[in-house]
Amino acid sequence: MRQVGVISVFLLLLATDVVMAQDDKPDVRDLAAVQECIKAKTGRNWAWEGCIGSVSERCAKDETAIPPSQVMACYEREKLVWDSILNESFRRLRGKLEDKQARKMREMQRAWIASRDRSCNFFYDYYEGTMANTMIAACQSRETGRRALFLLGFANDAEGK
Repeated sequence: MRQVGVISVFLLLLATDVVMAQDDKPDVRDLAAVQECIKAKTGRNWAWEGCIGSVSERCAKDETAIPPSQVMACYEREKLVWDSILNESFRRLRGKLEDKQARKMREMQRAWIASRDRSCNFFYDYYEGTMANTMIAACQSRETGRRALFLLGFANDAEGK
């Protein structure tokens, strides 16, 4: 009987992973909200960092009042927005670079991904428990936002914006 329960849990987790893998695009309203925030702060790229958290803070108004899984989902929603902006900025910038520069940018991005993941995962190494999961999700979202804005600045500059 216990084996049936374990199999049921495994199938539920597998189904959840499939759904999450199919739904990897940001909500259009979330994307529009962040893009509007960036436009409103045009002029100094550093001001754009004030847009980080605009989706997750609205989604998880009171982190202590909702389950950690919901808090993590809020951070994931925002991370999807920043991933979208990051990927679009990368694509735009790559189109303006010479081959050598594009190769270096790709290497830079790979190094950044490894650094982000190691840095954010340190929350688990330090706290050694499930409470670190929301911290990791927040870190991943925040760092992806910072990187998206970094590349956005270069992409806009390359296009003369």
